[in-house]
Amino acid sequence: MRARVLLPAALAAALLTLTACGSDEGSAPAGDTGVPPSKASSPTGSPAGSPDSGSGSLGADVPEALDFTATTVDGKPFDAKTLAGRPTVLWFWAPWCPTCKGQAAETAKVAAANRGKANVVGVAGLDKGAAMRDFVSDTGTDTIPHISDEKGEVWKRFEITQQSYYVILDRTGKTVYEGVLPGGKGLAEKLSALTG
Repeated sequence: MRARVLLPAALAAALLTLTACGSDEGSAPAGDTGVPPSKASSPTGSPAGSPDSGSGSLGADVPEALDFTATTVDGKPFDAKTLAGRPTVLWFWAPWCPTCKGQAAETAKVAAANRGKANVVGVAGLDKGAAMRDFVSDTGTDTIPHISDEKGEVWKRFEITQQSYYVILDRTGKTVYEGVLPGGKGLAEKLSALTG
């Protein structure tokens, strides 16, 4: 009798996990989705920033959304304050997610086209460091910084509940878009509206 209860529950959990990777595109601004990202708790991490991260001006006012530190997938300290003053794309991905792999090329292309005008940062989660590093290598996205978020602190900060998800912040740190962009399509247009 117990197996009859456990099997449907296990199947439902597996189905939810699989469908989260390929969910539909979202387009509502943060104000329409509930609590804004600045209400979440601040994650901890290493205190120093990476000058190679395509960073904004440290002299700019730092919005709450970017007031956190972390570590990159290659073990370097990352200070999100360095992103302040420029539009920023946060791409939340998981190494085992085929939808995320499908977004990689377009995300890297958009990052290269906007170097010096905007920040593009990957936020890896839902797995371990070795798998995250393999994903970066396999997808050719090593030209952009990727935060290793094994504990899910940055994901929680931005209230992310699924992988293959983008959060786009304007120059002031306000969320102007969040959702899934299949294949990364539409990312360039959304970012050019902020950098133009």
